[in-house]
Amino acid sequence: MAASFVTLFQWRLNSMLLHENEILLGVKDQIKSLISQLDAAGSFTGDVGMILGRESGHGSWASELRGMLRQAEDFVDDFVIRAYGQAEKDRKDSIAEFGKELQNFNSRISEILNRRPPVEAPLMLQQIQRFARSNISSNEDKETDLVTCMLNYINLTYDLKLSLLFCRVFNGRYGESIDGLVRVLVAAGLVQEKPGELMEEKAQENIDKLISLGMIEEHEVYWDLFEVPSPYFELSLGVVKAEDIFMSTENSDFMVPPTARHVSIYDADNTIPNTNSFLHSLFVSGRVGLSEASSDCLRNVLHNAKLLRVLDLTGTQLGSLPDEVGKLVHLRYLRVGPTSIKKLPESISNLQNLQTLGISWFGREFELSNGVLNLAQLRHLKMYQLLNDGEFRVPQGISRLGNLQTLEGINAGSGIAKELGVMTQLRSLEVSCVSDDHADELYFSVMKLSMLRKLSLTVEEEREGASYEYENSFFPCLESFSPPPLLQTLELVGRLIEMPLWLGSMENLTKLYMFYSHLSENPTTILQFLPNLKYLRMEKAYKGRRMDKEFFRGGGFPKLERLYISSDNLVEWTEIEEGALPCLKRLTIHDCIELMLLPEGLQHVTTLQILDMWYVHEDLIRRLIPNRSPENYKIKNIPLVKYLGHMSY
Repeated sequence: MAASFVTLFQWRLNSMLLHENEILLGVKDQIKSLISQLDAAGSFTGDVGMILGRESGHGSWASELRGMLRQAEDFVDDFVIRAYGQAEKDRKDSIAEFGKELQNFNSRISEILNRRPPVEAPLMLQQIQRFARSNISSNEDKETDLVTCMLNYINLTYDLKLSLLFCRVFNGRYGESIDGLVRVLVAAGLVQEKPGELMEEKAQENIDKLISLGMIEEHEVYWDLFEVPSPYFELSLGVVKAEDIFMSTENSDFMVPPTARHVSIYDADNTIPNTNSFLHSLFVSGRVGLSEASSDCLRNVLHNAKLLRVLDLTGTQLGSLPDEVGKLVHLRYLRVGPTSIKKLPESISNLQNLQTLGISWFGREFELSNGVLNLAQLRHLKMYQLLNDGEFRVPQGISRLGNLQTLEGINAGSGIAKELGVMTQLRSLEVSCVSDDHADELYFSVMKLSMLRKLSLTVEEEREGASYEYENSFFPCLESFSPPPLLQTLELVGRLIEMPLWLGSMENLTKLYMFYSHLSENPTTILQFLPNLKYLRMEKAYKGRRMDKEFFRGGGFPKLERLYISSDNLVEWTEIEEGALPCLKRLTIHDCIELMLLPEGLQHVTTLQILDMWYVHEDLIRRLIPNRSPENYKIKNIPLVKYLGHMSY
């Protein structure tokens, strides 16, 4: 992983030149010279040695290079902290000292690289084959698979290797979504920053590559989650253990090694272990929230960890945010919750490098202070209300945040509807409490957001007289809305009078979530010929008692891979026309307690890999039992059929 250290340090220096140009003007040449010297490090097989339990012939110089680069990176980060708080004269002296030290690092790198041995590819392959044989006995196929996986890993670029390691150690800790993983990778510095390019797009591209290579898999149940499959899980663990850069523990007494830069502590109870002062990422979660003792430990940790870039306090249930957070100059990612706090401290305005701010809270109201308007680098603002009738208010002037790409969890009132119209850089928007009072203004603003990729709209809930959620809560004026052209994900929460006709023209739409629409008409008439729709979730979207072949016609849903249907009222699903759903991989039938039969034609959906039946009538399950029911022919070729619920035979 020494090569990965080289890559990361290069990215760090390039990022400094982009953002700290005025401060570094006097040492710009030294930085560029050091970047060129790092280019000479080239690629080598250090990762292979780690997997094999040694570093082949590269141990001495690679280990020395890693240690030196750690020192260099820590020196650079410490310089930035000092420079921010210095007067002009003192800053000039610091810059001069900084330039001399850069020259020193340059010379040391050159000396180390001169001792680098040549790469011997045939020898490396022989070592890998011997390792596979020693770990897998009497199974030639598995041995071949392991060798192939190791070679695939070795051939990854360094940014892909780092992304995989992050996924392996902190699996499932990113707001539980691939989108969250993207933001963490960017904040942690694991994506190269280039002028005119969105780092988030590059991070997503890296994740997509790992998925296409089979090194990351989308979660089998939750569409936006991920997991690292075997044997990549075990291979990356070998690198992690050897390097001690990434650490993951549930032991509060665990000693964090001085080499660790990214640490995850889960199920923390009474203590949080002391961490080194060079930490870059810290994830802390409590078993049932943090105790008072753990909160005190957290304050001490944050006081020492001046170089933190990522701080995730999910599951800590903090009553207040430690003041020490406002002193973390390098912090780029802050996620807190669930919490009972109603307001962030004003010191949040000190976090000039903050890119992501995520808060989930218990209370009915949460208000962002005006200090957030000073966060010029903020790219993602995500708020989550644990109470359906909670309200999140943003300060007037939020449109001043010109780098903001994500704005989620906001209330549609308080004048925000009009401000949204000038935030044309937004790519993800989530708005709740949509009502007649501001619907026209909100829709008009959203239609201006030409870069928008993801949109979630939730109607204001009318509780009086409702027998269940959103029964009397109608979307206002939705027929006057026209979606932005690049929209890929759409979520509508609330009752629809009828299916909006504009849904049928959304050629770029890949994911559609419809909650509590309570439609009497067939919702798929408009949807089934969308050319790129891959995920469709209809939860209480259709209140009819019968679905026939008109719902799934031949050639309908040409790219749909996952279909989720939930309906209290559905009694009959008669037929799927042959040729419909040609790409369907997973079908989930949830909470359809009146449904007694699966549709005729399901047996023709030959691509179907998984059938989930959650909380369905037990008679439906009985009719599908192998060798005991004539209905089994509909599902007998589906590799995995699952159901949840009590059954007695």
